[in-house]
Amino acid sequence: MPSAESTRASVHEPEPVRPTKEDEVAAAGSELIGGPLGRRALLGASWWTPVRVIALVAIGMFALGLVQKAPCYNGAWFFGASSQYTHACYSDIPHLYQGRGFADGLVPYFDRLPGDMQYLEYPVLTGVFMEVAAWLTPGSGTIQYQEQWYWMVNAGMLMVCASVIAVCVTRTHARRPWDGLLVALAPAAALTATINWDLLAVALTAAAMLMWSRGRSLAFGVLLGLATAAKLYPFLLLGPLLVLCWRAGRWREFGTALGGAIIAWVVVNGPVMLFAFEGWSKFYTFSQERGVDFGSFWLIMAQNSDNPLSTETVNTLATLLMLVCCAAVAALALTAPRRPRFAQLAFLIVAAFILTNKVYSPQYVLWLVPLAALARPKWRDFLIWQACEVAYFLGIWMYLAYTTSGDAHKGLPTDGYHWAIGMHLLGTLYLCVMVVRDIFMPERDPVRRSGDDDPSGGVLDGAEDVFVFGPAARPRQHEAAQFDGPLVEWGRRGASGGSL
Repeated sequence: MPSAESTRASVHEPEPVRPTKEDEVAAAGSELIGGPLGRRALLGASWWTPVRVIALVAIGMFALGLVQKAPCYNGAWFFGASSQYTHACYSDIPHLYQGRGFADGLVPYFDRLPGDMQYLEYPVLTGVFMEVAAWLTPGSGTIQYQEQWYWMVNAGMLMVCASVIAVCVTRTHARRPWDGLLVALAPAAALTATINWDLLAVALTAAAMLMWSRGRSLAFGVLLGLATAAKLYPFLLLGPLLVLCWRAGRWREFGTALGGAIIAWVVVNGPVMLFAFEGWSKFYTFSQERGVDFGSFWLIMAQNSDNPLSTETVNTLATLLMLVCCAAVAALALTAPRRPRFAQLAFLIVAAFILTNKVYSPQYVLWLVPLAALARPKWRDFLIWQACEVAYFLGIWMYLAYTTSGDAHKGLPTDGYHWAIGMHLLGTLYLCVMVVRDIFMPERDPVRRSGDDDPSGGVLDGAEDVFVFGPAARPRQHEAAQFDGPLVEWGRRGASGGSL
């Protein structure tokens, strides 16, 4: 029998937020499985907890993505230049098994590769992931058989990463576990999951976000450092965290996180830097020397110009645009009437990097999916964005089918591909606008409407401000009159009845 103390504690424990109660799209979608939860539903009273349900859904969607690649697995990767594009099932994984020396037993970063790409052009931890998959691939049989096995082994490892992402997002916002379904059911994520190895970095980043939400600064830093050792973009999250900790005066926690990230990154990269610097640096030199490529607005400009900008000029302009976006995010963090949530700024900074970059591969959408689910857990906006990304996914493969089909011209011409790029850009910008609106109008934020402050913020959740300027020093007094939901007052976790 529970004690009196535990009984009293359970009375004050906040109830989980039911998306079918507050989200009209979720309520409508729930009709497929019997309708919204009733007030007598026994949440968490059976084996089917939200974490387990969402993990299984994520695995199911990942499996559907594998089925979508079946035409390529059975031949399109190996026969015909354009068939893998017309079937929209292209993947880098089988092609790079031989193209990057794994079929010949070459050691990444240490052994020089034949051909134009002298060394593996991926960060070290991703290279380790690729090498482990090569160890698990049978070394006998035809090269086609080995490449099929290599893709399947990688798919199994990436499925684990997809499950980790779904579970971490589900557990990051303790009162909103069902927001993890946004990640598990994201169609663009299922379609792009096995194009490349991005899910490794995304999984480590999602785990880092979970650790920060639990107040474990060192674990966050270590995981973020490992994520940066797998892909470049995760280090961007340190920028928003810096300005949020500055505003809340949480310098010790930020220092711990930064130190953990640096140490983890050095531990992974240090040995390769020391003994194979030329191979280690290939990722960075390749990123710098790479010209304007698929998916960016830079490509639209280049293909519509008689005198396109040089790679150096584009690098400079893209860097300047990204710095402007960083300054804008920092100003937003320090001047917003209420301190933004960590997930909101994390989404905005990564989205800014994607929008300003000179290349956008379709699998880059994976970077944003978990951050979008945490920053703006609203089904309508999430699905609008996902529809735009699915349109881009189809657009790029149809464009490549057009350019590789010779005189047959099967697929999407250049002008049509530019429209597909525009869909991707507009969809991402739309979600950014929604997040920025939530920051300026916290009463519209789905997370804060439920009475929470910053459930992914860890030590920032409910913390008082110590440094603000501009509008932050003059909070709007009319918000309480316009907002009919529970409110949270600074410095009081989960309190209601305060003012924004």
